Amino acid sequence: MAASEENSALFPIFILTIMALPLVPYTIMKLCHAASRKTKSIHCQCSECTRSGKYRRSIFKRISNFSTCSNLTLVLLWVIMIILVYYIKHISQEIQIFEPFSILGLESGASDSEIKKAYRRLSIQYHPDKNPDPEAHKYFVEFISKAYQALTDPISRENYEKYGHPDGRQGFQMGIALPQFLLNFDGATGGILLLWIVGVCILLPLVIAVVYLSKSAKYTGNYVMHQTLSTYYHLMKPSLAPSKVMDVFIKAAEYMEIPVRRTDNEPLQKLFILVRSELNLDLKNIKQEQAKFWKQHPSLVKTELLIQAQLTRESATLSPTLLGDLRRVLELSPRLLEELMKMAVIPRNSQGHGWLRPAIGVVELSQCIIQPPRLAVPLSAKKAAGGSPEGIAPFLQLPHFSETVIKKIARKRVRTFQDLSDMPLPERAELLTQTAGFSSAEIQDIEMVLEMMPSITMEVTCETEGEEGIQEGDIVTVQAWVTLTRTNGLIGALPHAPYYPFHKEENFWFLLADPVFNNVWFFQKISFMDEAAAIAAASKAIEDTMEGSGASVKETSAAVREAVHKVKAGSRLVMGKLQAPAEGNYNLSCFCLCDSWIGCDKKINLKVKVMKRTRAGTRGGPVADEGLILEDGVEEEEEDEEGEYDDYESEYSEDDADEQKTNKKGAVANGKAHNKGIKNRSSSESSGTDEE
Repeated sequence: MAASEENSALFPIFILTIMALPLVPYTIMKLCHAASRKTKSIHCQCSECTRSGKYRRSIFKRISNFSTCSNLTLVLLWVIMIILVYYIKHISQEIQIFEPFSILGLESGASDSEIKKAYRRLSIQYHPDKNPDPEAHKYFVEFISKAYQALTDPISRENYEKYGHPDGRQGFQMGIALPQFLLNFDGATGGILLLWIVGVCILLPLVIAVVYLSKSAKYTGNYVMHQTLSTYYHLMKPSLAPSKVMDVFIKAAEYMEIPVRRTDNEPLQKLFILVRSELNLDLKNIKQEQAKFWKQHPSLVKTELLIQAQLTRESATLSPTLLGDLRRVLELSPRLLEELMKMAVIPRNSQGHGWLRPAIGVVELSQCIIQPPRLAVPLSAKKAAGGSPEGIAPFLQLPHFSETVIKKIARKRVRTFQDLSDMPLPERAELLTQTAGFSSAEIQDIEMVLEMMPSITMEVTCETEGEEGIQEGDIVTVQAWVTLTRTNGLIGALPHAPYYPFHKEENFWFLLADPVFNNVWFFQKISFMDEAAAIAAASKAIEDTMEGSGASVKETSAAVREAVHKVKAGSRLVMGKLQAPAEGNYNLSCFCLCDSWIGCDKKINLKVKVMKRTRAGTRGGPVADEGLILEDGVEEEEEDEEGEYDDYESEYSEDDADEQKTNKKGAVANGKAHNKGIKNRSSSESSGTDEE
């Protein structure tokens, strides 16, 4: 019985151990993740971002951010663990170890006379004839008498002094750390024990696994439904104009689950009137177009109207329920747009190329959701007054700017956003004060945002490792260093986005594409937020490249140190491989597109030539029909191919007469392109090929 009681007392310790094994590491991981996110949260300090409230750390906001299901479950489990610790500590105090000398109030090694005196003294106090208290009687029988007997009997005392127990050496015992009622096999409690074992060891893990798999089977690693990916994949078309990307984006399965209430009909009707001009409706048959619009699935109608309310900054007119739905739509939009971007650029044709036009449309839609320009998508569809080639959308992401202010400063020959950002600070302050009528506080807000806006430079290299020149079938290594700089000196920061209610990190997309044929040859997502991950990735890529080229350990270490220095200075390494295509000339472009800022994209042009294979062997397998080789010599501006795609509205396909010079000198040198210009340097092999 004593052994079973001891095993029952160990049951709370067993439960505490089982809970602590997964709970402690998970808590440490959550705390580290929260600490890393806290260090990353460098955001805009302008008055508009402050008024938006998403960065305000009030007690109510902290509670609401903390009160998630996982956090509350974590806190509850820790409370249970604390209760178990307190209970275990309490029962450990109740369990007294049998110490005869301590019970009699003597020191170890006391003589027989001292033991007898102590026993007589305690007998007067606890003997049943002297003390009628039942507890005193119990203590006298179980402790005092037993201690006296253990110390007065020579054999018991010798066993105690040698083995720590009056009965001598104790054998090793094992037990089950379960409650006492489960260890009593009399009657029906044996069945309870069986149910306990089956339930805890079999049924509980099985139920948890089934629930987890049933939920996780619906989602990808990016927490996007598989049904959404399938829909995006089948609806994505190579000729999809940027203005039509919205029609594909809203068909996500996540948006189909947003409830449509009867009380939403009237607010949605009012919202439709406000954003009707921004919808892709044929004005000649407006009545038929409106009827067709409302015949769509109610979730599609609601989602599109809510997104248009965000794009036109009409969200303040929404009811509280619709505001909650809009927040849900905007919360899901970054990862849905990322998957939509991947569906546009993943290999589609026989040459393994993606599509450029829909990719640019996806990025433009992302920019407009984060920085609502009060304009319809695409950005280039509406031009600003005053002849700005990029439109007024970049101006409208600045605080306190409006179309009236843009028209005023355009009269002072500030017609592009680049003109405004390149002005010296005193001249810009004078212009905004005298022409636009801004106060000093408003000018300070504008300067804060201008300092936060990123500036991108690119240095691209395409070459065949270990060979001179690139020929058909070669495996071409694409290496690009993308460098981000800001006026305020920061590298990773959250963008100025007062109309987007959530924290949004900047992401960039590097695309190596052929705009003439609408092909994306290579793509990669870039982030400037996590410097440690960028250092690890760059070091690994440089090490692999140097080892493949047969470099020494010293050279490899020097290259890795240089790469780490570049990453810490604000650069990110983009590296990948593709197969060189058939012989021919190609006009390629390198894009670096930002999903959070308007007007911060970068593009450099490359004239590319594929040479006929003259080397033995076919490295890289069979030769594709189309591919990449960079030619030494002159960079030509690509001609406008808008006639091939009638509905191509992106800013990257505009027909600008001043840029149609086919012999304009640029920067290509042995497959190396820099955004500052391309050096002419011919190799003997390419010269020989030209002569042939």
